[in-house]
Amino acid sequence: MRQLLNINRALPKKSLGQNFITDNNFLLKMNDHINSSKNNIIIEIGPGKGALTEYLSKKNFKKLFLIEKDINLAKQLRLKYKKLKNIFIINDDALTFDYSSFKNIKETVIIYGNLPFNISTKLLTKWISDNEWPSFFNKMVLMFQKEVADRIIASHNNKKYGRLSVLVQSRCNVKKILDAPASIFSPKPKVDGAVIQLKPIDKYSKINFNNLEKLLEESFSSRRKKIKNTLRKHKKSLAKLDIDENLRPENLSVSNYCDLVKLIN
Repeated sequence: MRQLLNINRALPKKSLGQNFITDNNFLLKMNDHINSSKNNIIIEIGPGKGALTEYLSKKNFKKLFLIEKDINLAKQLRLKYKKLKNIFIINDDALTFDYSSFKNIKETVIIYGNLPFNISTKLLTKWISDNEWPSFFNKMVLMFQKEVADRIIASHNNKKYGRLSVLVQSRCNVKKILDAPASIFSPKPKVDGAVIQLKPIDKYSKINFNNLEKLLEESFSSRRKKIKNTLRKHKKSLAKLDIDENLRPENLSVSNYCDLVKLIN
């Protein structure tokens, strides 16, 4: 135990994108968005020093899984929660961790996380890209860089609307629930954050996610060009769906893109 870092004195590692939440007022606001039920399976991504974990651990839940890549922080969390039999600390990389064990279970699976900004979109894409939809989670409450959060929740006809907006909204209902100014973190990042709630939807469950990604890459390859140029090989499909080929990529709705994928397939 003497060889382990004291969890409160642990220095953030830039290589892991660590920014620890230190503002108790923000954590109290987050606490209002934590679901409490004996039927919940909770997964926290990147608990770090355990600031949010402290609030999660006091809620009702069946099991709480903490996925922490930092070996020293994982050891300290094990020491802190070793007497609680329904809290499990997993020393692993959330990007490569296998979440299949959470599929096909009766309990409600909720993911919480102050995601490292440098891997947040990769993590989100990993969780929503499963073509066997709906996925293993029932709800996610996640921290993103504010710029990324704005792109995720943007509607069509908005300059921030793009490939990421369509991909996420084809899988989930999204809404921003909290702003997270840079001042709540230590060390203080150069950008602000935002917390988004995501809930899976079935509306586009039959859409092949890989094909949707390819279509969006084509469409947004030059977002200032009209779709008669970026999607010219799909001209007949656009006509069948009565989509004006003089529109630009950001003018097409999530439904437009999903309908196109279905027709092209």
